[in-house]
Amino acid sequence: MASNKGYAQEQNGASADDLAKQLQNPVASLISVPFQNNFDFGVGPSDGFRYTLNFQPVIPISISENWNLISRVIVPVVSQKDVFGESGSQTGLSDVLISGFFSPKEPTSGGLIWGVGPAILVPTATNNLLGTEKFGLGPTAVALKQSGMTSFGALINHIWSVAGNADRADVNATFFQPFVAQNFAGGKAITLNTELSQNWTAKTTSGTINLVGSKVLMLGKQASQIAIGPRIHYGDGNPASWGVRAVFVLLFPK
Repeated sequence: MASNKGYAQEQNGASADDLAKQLQNPVASLISVPFQNNFDFGVGPSDGFRYTLNFQPVIPISISENWNLISRVIVPVVSQKDVFGESGSQTGLSDVLISGFFSPKEPTSGGLIWGVGPAILVPTATNNLLGTEKFGLGPTAVALKQSGMTSFGALINHIWSVAGNADRADVNATFFQPFVAQNFAGGKAITLNTELSQNWTAKTTSGTINLVGSKVLMLGKQASQIAIGPRIHYGDGNPASWGVRAVFVLLFPK
């Protein structure tokens, strides 16, 4: 018979595995508070540098017996130098993106998990080189499937500007993020995604390929996740030469 200690470790491991799997699902019934740190080097013609901290809490709200509303806010804090040629240094808040996904609480009969809703761009940038100075609206959607320890799917949104500084370029942009994740025992996972942005106004494409290793762990009584991995840039929208992503997530299981 297994000891009580061994049983507790098994239960903790199972809990970590479940949390790791929920974290692959953008519309899971899990409150999470990620602090995503992106370090990008060799940006633009002047070999600039950009650091972006994305504070992006995700809060599920039960709105009926069968439906959740998943609220997701991305608050970027940026510190950069010479990312637009010899443009000097800027530090401050960038534009905030607010998304809401209306999602069924249960997958479809085929195992598909999905959510759709609005996306709102709020011009909160504290410097004109950190944001668009435009208020934008558009749709967003996510779909994924989880089979055993593997998750795969995609998230997409499109934003059109509807108000803001008339001297700035209109926003007409698509963001597309396909992903695949493989979970392992003990709350470990490897996730591969690409974050592709298409600026239809400027006719430029830019993106990153992100390969991140992660682990769910307990900090005292606080469930959390740490993750780190490289960022590979591509496209013609002022890409960086290379980058690194490091993430710390606070988890609050419901």
